Amino acid sequence: MTSLISTAGAAVLGAGIGIGLIGMKAAESTGRNPSASGKVMTISILLAALVEGVAFVAIFMG
Repeated sequence: MTSLISTAGAAVLGAGIGIGLIGMKAAESTGRNPSASGKVMTISILLAALVEGVAFVAIFMG
C-alpha cells in the first residue's frame, strides 16, 4: 500500500460525508416545507442506503 488512505477507506470516508450531506439537506427541506416531511424522509433513507451500498461494494472489491 503506497498511500495513507486505501481505496476502500476513501470510499467509506466519501460515503460518510455524502450521508451527512443528505441528512443536512433533508432537515433543511423539512424545515422549509413541513408538510412534505414524509416524502423527504423516504427519499433521504433510500439515497443513504444507496450511498452505503456503494461503500460496501468498495470495501469488498478493494
